[in-house]
Amino acid sequence: MTLALVRVDDRYIHGQVVVGWGQALGAELMVLVDDAVSHSEWEQELYRMGAPPGMEVEFVSITDAAEKTAQVAASRRRTIVVTGDVDTLVRLCEVAPSIRKVNIGGIHQAPGRRERLPYVFLSDAEAEQLRRLAERGIDVSAQDVPTARPVALSELL
Repeated sequence: MTLALVRVDDRYIHGQVVVGWGQALGAELMVLVDDAVSHSEWEQELYRMGAPPGMEVEFVSITDAAEKTAQVAASRRRTIVVTGDVDTLVRLCEVAPSIRKVNIGGIHQAPGRRERLPYVFLSDAEAEQLRRLAERGIDVSAQDVPTARPVALSELL
């Protein structure tokens, strides 16, 4: 399976993802799953500028993510899938049963959230959503960069 990484990062495509994770995993494709961005050409162009040469970037809605994730899982291309929030991640996991492991990368401060790690702020509702994913057998951990120690969900909650 070539689904190298499924990550929540509210910055989507940026240096830490494309350089840190992309190079470490040898990723050739990045799929950004977001309903609004999948319909915004100017936002897509901005995110494409953040990707290095040789890395293709595709934008899909949640509706199209099931088919795209199945295609990626069946291909030989090493792929990173990025969502911007926990809600989208949960919806993605519901439509894409090939996802068995997710990375909580960067979720920043917002009203109602509290710090779980320096790079992860979650509301109680978001923490509960992640707990439910784990109960479904999905491995949920936080890790900002590939060289850092993965932090188990139980340590975040």
